[in-house]
Formats: sequence, structure tokens, C-alpha cells
Amino acid sequence: MSDPSAYESYRSGLSLLERGDHHAAVVALMRAREVEPDAAMVRESLGRALFGAHRYREAAVEFQAVVDGAPTNDYALFCLGRCLQLLGAHDDARRPLALAACLRPERDDYRAYRDAARRLAS
Repeated sequence: MSDPSAYESYRSGLSLLERGDHHAAVVALMRAREVEPDAAMVRESLGRALFGAHRYREAAVEFQAVVDGAPTNDYALFCLGRCLQLLGAHDDARRPLALAACLRPERDDYRAYRDAARRLAS
């Protein structure tokens, strides 16, 4: 039996993520990333799985990779900021959260976390 394709691993990872099995989703999505390291949708999904598994430092790396390729991806910016907040890096979280809130001003959650990062930054 051959190894699953990047697409098969990605679809499997998404299915696991939707079911809330973050740890298993990480495994499948890491396989997909190995084959397609530049695929933003794989990196974003892997970031989500890592975040759900409370692996915030690794999740931040994935979301940063997405932001590097798509600097106006509000969701990736928001998730990067949240990872940084949960790591206690409130100063570093301010910029991505502010950008996300500017890109999607209608998102109350983006603004709330942006404001929290501002308050908690040293």
C-alpha cells in the first residue's frame, strides 16, 4: 500500500479537525505539509489543529507561514495573534491582531482580542 497523497492526508486531517480530534488531525496534516510545504490551506489547517491541541508555539509558526504568503489573510493574522497571546507575548500579538481587526472591522472578536493585547502589553 502506498503512502497517502497530500490531498488524502489533507482531507483526512480536515475530517479529524471537524470532529474535534486535534491530535490526530495534526498527524495527518503534518503528512500533507511534508508533501506540500507551500500550500497555505494545509498550513492554516495544521495551525488550527495545533492550536486545538494547545501547541501554540508550533501553531504560531504555521500561521506565520500563511501570513508571510498572504499578508492580508485576516484569519491567519488573528490566529497568529491569539497564539502569541496564549504564549504570553502580548507585545508581539498586538500587530497581527490590530491588522486582523483593521481588515475585518465588523468582527467583534478580533477587536476584543486586539484590545486585550493592548491592555496586557508591557
